[in-house]
Amino acid sequence: MTLEILTADSLAPLRHGFFTRRGGASSGVFSGLNCGPGSSDQSEIVQINRARVAEAMGVEPMCLVTVHQVHSADVVTVTGPMGERPRADAMVTATPGVVLGVLTADCQPVLFADRQAGVIGAAHAGWRGALDGVLEATVAGMVDLGAERRRIRAVIGPSISQAAYEVGPEFIEAFIDDDRGNSRFFVNGEGGRYHFDLPGFGLHRLRQAGIGQAEWTHHCTYGDPERFYSYRRTTHAGEADYGRLISVIRL
Repeated sequence: MTLEILTADSLAPLRHGFFTRRGGASSGVFSGLNCGPGSSDQSEIVQINRARVAEAMGVEPMCLVTVHQVHSADVVTVTGPMGERPRADAMVTATPGVVLGVLTADCQPVLFADRQAGVIGAAHAGWRGALDGVLEATVAGMVDLGAERRRIRAVIGPSISQAAYEVGPEFIEAFIDDDRGNSRFFVNGEGGRYHFDLPGFGLHRLRQAGIGQAEWTHHCTYGDPERFYSYRRTTHAGEADYGRLISVIRL
C-alpha cells in the first residue's frame, strides 16, 4: 500500500509530512506504518517502516532523527545523524539533509519552519509538555539558530480532538493553577468529567510565543482508526499496545 502523507501549504516548499498508518509493514494491532521503536512491535519491522519514511523524504535512514520522548520541555539542537537517542521532546536544526521526526498517538506533532533563515523544528507536545512549555522552548531554540519569531510557521498535525479527550477534575486543576484563563479549553462532560481541547491549547501557546502563523490540520487520531494510531482508543479497546505515527520535516 502506498504511504499517505499529509502536508501543509504553510510549510511548503520544505519537504515535510504527517504520515498516517497507511503503507507500512507492521501487522496485528500495529498494522500499518508503526515507526515507534518503543513499542513491542518487531524491531526489524519498525526499521523497515522508518526506512520507508526516510526514502519518502529523500534521505538515508540514518538521517531520520528522533529522540527518546519523555513528555518534557527539553529541546535538542541537531547537527547531523545521532547514535543513541537523547531524552527530549523537541528538536531544532539548521543542517540541510537532516530529517527531524516526532512520534505520536494522540499527542500533538508540531512541525516548525523559518524558511528564510533555513531553520526548522519538530516537537512532541502532549498535555504535560505543552503545559510545561515545549512549544515555546522549540521556538526559542530556533531563534538561537537564527530564526525570527515573526517568520516562523508552525503546524499541529493529527491529534486527539476535544470531543474524544475526556478528563477528570484533577486534570483541569493543573491548567487552572497555571493560568485561570485556561478554563476556556475545557467543556463540561458527563458525571463531573470535562473535555480538553489539546490542539486549541497548543495553538494558543504557539500564538502567545509570537510566531507568524500557527494552524492545526484538524485530523482527530481517536476518531479515524483506519488512518491513525491512538493511545486512548487502544486503552478503551483493552489492547496490549499501539503503534506510533511519525511526523517529519527537513531542509
